[in-house]
Amino acid sequence: MRKKRTGAAAKASGVDGMLITHLPDVRYLCGFTGSNAVLVLMGGRATLFTDGRYTIQARAEATGTKVVITKKAAVIAACEWMESAGVKRCGFDSAHMTVASLETMRKAVSAKVRRGMFVAVGPIVAGLREVKDADEINLVRTAALVGCDLFDGMLTYLEAGLTETEVAATLEYAARLAGAEGMSFDTIVASGERSALPHGRATRAKLPKQGFVTLDFGVILDGYCSDMTRTVHLGKASRDERDVYDSVLEAQEAAVAAVAPGVTAGEVDEAARSVLRRVKLDKYFSHSTGHGVGLEIHEGPRLAAKQTQVLQQGMVITIEPGVYMPGRFGLRIEDMVLVTANGGEVLTPSVKAWVEL
Repeated sequence: MRKKRTGAAAKASGVDGMLITHLPDVRYLCGFTGSNAVLVLMGGRATLFTDGRYTIQARAEATGTKVVITKKAAVIAACEWMESAGVKRCGFDSAHMTVASLETMRKAVSAKVRRGMFVAVGPIVAGLREVKDADEINLVRTAALVGCDLFDGMLTYLEAGLTETEVAATLEYAARLAGAEGMSFDTIVASGERSALPHGRATRAKLPKQGFVTLDFGVILDGYCSDMTRTVHLGKASRDERDVYDSVLEAQEAAVAAVAPGVTAGEVDEAARSVLRRVKLDKYFSHSTGHGVGLEIHEGPRLAAKQTQVLQQGMVITIEPGVYMPGRFGLRIEDMVLVTANGGEVLTPSVKAWVEL
């Protein structure tokens, strides 16, 4: 069905073949997980080009797909094959095509077809991937729950004096033991003044006796990513720290409550931003409210100010407002949310109320 939908969208774009080079798109369409692959869709048929390292793997994974093992660069072999098969207009996703790769593709075909053969058709597959099917939702849900279990475990060992890298290492080791293929991104552990860094990756800095610790992490399970952020406080917090935390939590929950099919991404962003604006903290919220998650940690839709894309049932998004005060502290709270027929279902139900250790 994924191949058929892609083929129909390609035909509507005026091309008679599609060249898929972005590996997550290849995996989405045929199941192949290798590091070298080009997929050609033409006339309802799918053909995968890869090299001899993946002979066994490709034939086992690439369901409903012809496999071609080539000694040439996969993209060259694919372009030569398309010309011999009579493709006149080949679509490609310009977001994942370099100038050098496009030039290689043009040189792979004869001069008589080169001029009009390759056509940028936009992110067709990426658009389809935004709405998850039932199998994908189950995979994302499982990955999200593994993340929740990891956070619950972290609460048992977080303490002042540990380095941020020690915390990240303990988390990532536990993730592997839980079956994760890897982390969705470099684990963020940002403590004390460093918590004011929105993407404060773990360093040798020690967790303070008193201050926030922001923990942003995710796992990859069966190819699908999870993503969550929790912020805890070590030691006794000041009234100001507690007030800011409560405001961010209110903003986050307001945005979650705004999620529903038919609502725009910008409206969800505004639901969070308006809460922080009311308490004059919006100037410290320096990024978008969220993004899609799936085979990649950052997918569409983008939840940001004035974004007009309409949410659809089956989308999986993050809701992650934050406040970052340089030289003082920062914090973020993030959930993964599934857009359902009736609203939004939180896939990361770990505690997000105030935690003071």
